[in-house]
Amino acid sequence: MNDRISVSIEDGVADVRLIRTDKMNALDDAMFQALVETGERLKTEPGLRVVVLSGDGRAFCAGLDMGNFGKMAEGPRAAPAGGDTFADRTHGIANRAQYAVWVWRDIPVPVIAAVHGVAFGGGFQLALGADMRFVAPDTRMAVLEIKWGLVPDMAGTQLMRHLVREDIVRELTYTGRIFTGEEAFAIGFATRVCADPRAEALAVAREIAGKNPHAIRASKRLLNAAVVTDQLSGLVQETVEQVALIGSPNQIEAVMSNMQKRAPAFTD
Repeated sequence: MNDRISVSIEDGVADVRLIRTDKMNALDDAMFQALVETGERLKTEPGLRVVVLSGDGRAFCAGLDMGNFGKMAEGPRAAPAGGDTFADRTHGIANRAQYAVWVWRDIPVPVIAAVHGVAFGGGFQLALGADMRFVAPDTRMAVLEIKWGLVPDMAGTQLMRHLVREDIVRELTYTGRIFTGEEAFAIGFATRVCADPRAEALAVAREIAGKNPHAIRASKRLLNAAVVTDQLSGLVQETVEQVALIGSPNQIEAVMSNMQKRAPAFTD
């Protein structure tokens, strides 16, 4: 796509890779913009079934580029990269930095983050934006913002609290300590620990891509909504989604392919 992110799509699976390898895929202005643009493109990509998000080279994402910290030293009124102020809601409920993470929740199909090397600060928050996180056992992760006298501000506070216990979120946020992929799995941040996260993520992506795409998209809408809606609204939404699916061509194909013991032929 550009010199920050590459995208290839095969059989409905988008292989999205951060390719700023010389900087361990650190987040500079161009990377923020590329993340937003890539996410926006994938939201409307025809035939898309699943996204795998990974980092090329030695790391998933090392966090904010060191040059950005230097800009912060200019004073409290210094604008963030791109010129927008942090208060500007440039993308719905989010500012641009937040939307670089939140856009992966907005993509209507599942997103799997394949994490290796390091995922520090903003890089860790980027991984949280995915539906699932497959991590290598020796991956080093951290809510690192406190090291620089800051708070996690790329949607991290809103995503962490739904994954692990509140006291653990607080401990990691207050201390900034580094933890491994193994610990991330134990406390709930990682979905799987894998020797080769990207290979396993792509394999699972292909498996999901073989399911009824309308049911998968409906499931993501329901699971996204469950985070913020009350129980009554959530139960009503379940019924609405199910009624729309029952008897639809892809739902009938799911039934028939299982009964006839053949591979399904879903349409978008």
